[in-house]
Amino acid sequence: MKKIIVLLSLVVLMLSMTGCVSQKKIRYFQGADTLYAEAQRITQQYEMRLKPADQIYIKVTCSEPELLSIFSQGVAFGNNANTGGVSYTTGLNAVNGFTIDNEGMVNLPKLGKVLVSGLTTEECAKKIETHIREDAQISDAEVTVYLLNARVTVIGSAGSSRVVNLTSERNTIVDILAQCGDIADTGHRYNIRLFRENNGMRKMYKVDLTKADVFQNPAYYVQQNDLIYVEPNKSKSVKSSAFYTFMSAGTSILAAIMSCISFIYIFKK
Repeated sequence: MKKIIVLLSLVVLMLSMTGCVSQKKIRYFQGADTLYAEAQRITQQYEMRLKPADQIYIKVTCSEPELLSIFSQGVAFGNNANTGGVSYTTGLNAVNGFTIDNEGMVNLPKLGKVLVSGLTTEECAKKIETHIREDAQISDAEVTVYLLNARVTVIGSAGSSRVVNLTSERNTIVDILAQCGDIADTGHRYNIRLFRENNGMRKMYKVDLTKADVFQNPAYYVQQNDLIYVEPNKSKSVKSSAFYTFMSAGTSILAAIMSCISFIYIFKK
């Protein structure tokens, strides 16, 4: 009887271990204690750069509203804290923004087409500001540019598959996955794939969140229109199968039988 109990215990133990996952496959940033014991310089670029199909909002301010009428029929007024007076702004089609065409150009009133693809929003603002000051002769023009439609898509075994709208220009893959509820238990943390479009080309990057050197990965900082795919591990398909359901039920039944046998064996002794 004792041998039967030992045998059944081993069977239940082996079945229960099939659901176990190695800690090395689920722990984030392994090796960070050593690698980042001292501060490391951030080497990769994390500023988003404008691309074709991006929509941008452009705000122009100056001291004389009549000068801005050449850019837009609608002029918005607001307080200017710097001068203590009133500044005059135009959104230049602020409702929908301007769409960058396939050549990387944005077509602006009065100024015509301006090449902005590959620039940061700050660089884009400076370039448009220079054009306005030189071509439109508005010496005190100031320009601000915002990216309107920046987003990243997450699919696969994340907490939830969704499109994440970016609220800043510095976003990491960890930020995006956190907004999706982290990676599901059935997802690979060491084989995440990020697809990125740039200059008419598409490239795939592999990201391993279990390693501390992930911070040096060129895909650690996301860009607009990135696609993140969290690959499911084998347990996802196994757990959804009829065999796994049967095996789980069988393990529970075996455990109950073992408890009964152990009780009877002890009682008889």
